[in-house]
Amino acid sequence: MARDPSLRKMRYFLAVAESGKVTQAAVDLNVSQSSITTGVREIEEQLGVTLFQRTAQGMTLTRQGHRFLHQVRHVFQAMDEAFDSLQDTSAALSGTLDLAMSYTVAGYFMPPLLARFQRRYPGIQLRLHEVARPAIQQGLNSGEYDLAIMLTSNIDETARLERQPLIYSPRRLWVNSHHPLLKQDSVSLRDIIDQPFIMLTVDEADQTAMKYWASSGLTPNIIFKTSSVEAVRSMVSNGTGITILTDMVYRPWSLEGRRIEHIDLVDPIPTMGVGLAWSRERPLSLPAKAFQDLATSYTD
Repeated sequence: MARDPSLRKMRYFLAVAESGKVTQAAVDLNVSQSSITTGVREIEEQLGVTLFQRTAQGMTLTRQGHRFLHQVRHVFQAMDEAFDSLQDTSAALSGTLDLAMSYTVAGYFMPPLLARFQRRYPGIQLRLHEVARPAIQQGLNSGEYDLAIMLTSNIDETARLERQPLIYSPRRLWVNSHHPLLKQDSVSLRDIIDQPFIMLTVDEADQTAMKYWASSGLTPNIIFKTSSVEAVRSMVSNGTGITILTDMVYRPWSLEGRRIEHIDLVDPIPTMGVGLAWSRERPLSLPAKAFQDLATSYTD
């Protein structure tokens, strides 16, 4: 049987595997759901295996699917390395870049971008700083940091910073795989006010959450607050409670291997914006400009 090495289809597969839903994969890639479904089905037909178990809650990888996912990730990593290795390094930039980032960005957005930057600009010394939003703002204005990648939706409006959006990540309700809310046609904040709520506190997530709860005139039934995303993930998957978090930190499985589902809420929940920030009072250095250009192309 002929093998079609379509990178497009593999991107479709990867998006479904990471989100667990065809609908979310279609949104992430800005294509139709039918394109995603057809592409994944054609890969399965060409391989002669079933990559996903289809359920009412979404798409779950089979054992063969997990093996294929591992290989697909290697393919895309090798592609990135191949393109980066062919960049003209004869006039490679040198210098230092003090790059600040917040906790969520450091853990769920930065690693592949940093690796690509280091491959492309080996002459630039990266000095990385994980700090909270107020310290990032102060450090950018004082010159301690050249550039930051942070939750731009959290930036103080009085801060004297330029900002450049990179991605917007929607917030959704997280529940375990057997939760009764999965059977409802629609779910609102009012539907979950009596549910035990796990509140994430890192990167001001709790402050953001309380703003949209307050704007709805409602108060969540908070039973636990934590700065650990993995603690939230485990508690939700085990049925201890529910939460509302962004797609950027969503994973369909907890560390214990229990399934987590996410649900779109009918209420207007604000998205989380991730982007670049720098001081209005000083131009970007050449290393910072190089990072800005790469980050922009990386998220296009």
